[in-house]
Amino acid sequence: MQMPQIPQPTYYIFKCEQSSPPGMPKPSCVNAETGGLFNHIGMTLMQKGLMGPVQLIRTSCLGRCQQGPVMLVVGQNDRFMYANLTVEKINRIIDEHIKGGMPVTEYLIPEQFWGEPQVIN
Repeated sequence: MQMPQIPQPTYYIFKCEQSSPPGMPKPSCVNAETGGLFNHIGMTLMQKGLMGPVQLIRTSCLGRCQQGPVMLVVGQNDRFMYANLTVEKINRIIDEHIKGGMPVTEYLIPEQFWGEPQVIN
């Protein structure tokens, strides 16, 4: 029996869902104000018919706690980290980047926090 080909998503969205306990010295990407962002992304993708071409992934810490909440958008040959997310920013990222193919540069993590990939020796 031959298995059917399954197309790859155009984008993977990794949304940090790290929640630190009260009193931790570093901030969390998920707190009382930001706890619904993952569900908002999923609902918006479904409403816009993007759930096949876009794979939404709940992940733990992405290592950019001071700029949270954050999400990593990975395309075929690129990756972008969006910082300080809000519902409004997510809506614009989905419309302009995911649907339109143009990253929303003013929402990207500052360059000093997002350098070149480390080389594996």
